[in-house]
Amino acid sequence: MSDQLTLSAETRDRVGKGASRALRREGRVPAVLYGNKKEPLPIHVEERALMKLLNTGHFMNSVVMIDTGDGKPVRTLPKDVTLHPVTDRPTHVDLLRIDEHAKVHVNVPVTFTDEDLAPGIKRGGVLNVVRHELELVVDAANIPDEIEISVKGFDVGESIHISHVKLPKGAESAITDRDFTIATLVAPSAMKSSEGEAGETEVTEQHADTVMEDDKGE
Repeated sequence: MSDQLTLSAETRDRVGKGASRALRREGRVPAVLYGNKKEPLPIHVEERALMKLLNTGHFMNSVVMIDTGDGKPVRTLPKDVTLHPVTDRPTHVDLLRIDEHAKVHVNVPVTFTDEDLAPGIKRGGVLNVVRHELELVVDAANIPDEIEISVKGFDVGESIHISHVKLPKGAESAITDRDFTIATLVAPSAMKSSEGEAGETEVTEQHADTVMEDDKGE
């Protein structure tokens, strides 16, 4: 299960591009709390603290407790982090308020196991990963760090579909209208030709627009 993260924040009195630029010059990152039937709340967080959480590699699929210093931390799920196109420094964060056991959509990375038990790999085949993440609907208190997928028994030319995956208890795929492909076992010579073929379009959650859109400008 993903760790619960904590991030200190302060509320913002002013919003807009000018105010946001001033915050960034001070080493702060503008952000907004929204959702859960409450008005959006503009806040700002320390850039270094945010970078530390981003570098964990699982910030986007972890519950983040936002502490504004009022003694009532807010449970959130990160929905978007805007990065500077040149420096890759964070310039804005959208955080969705959630209840402790809310059902949430998250993208969870996949890892593959039992490669030594896959006949296709033993014969020189290559695992061609179509989806590096799975979009799941899970309890906010039980978000998995990753989903392990066994390739045991798979041969060249065979595909691993979502139906082959044993998801954690309480988790289900957000895509339910088809048995989509996660990876295929291909012969090495087939890799180049497969790269030119159109794969399945990955589905990502379309999150709600916020009233702080103009904060994201440079």
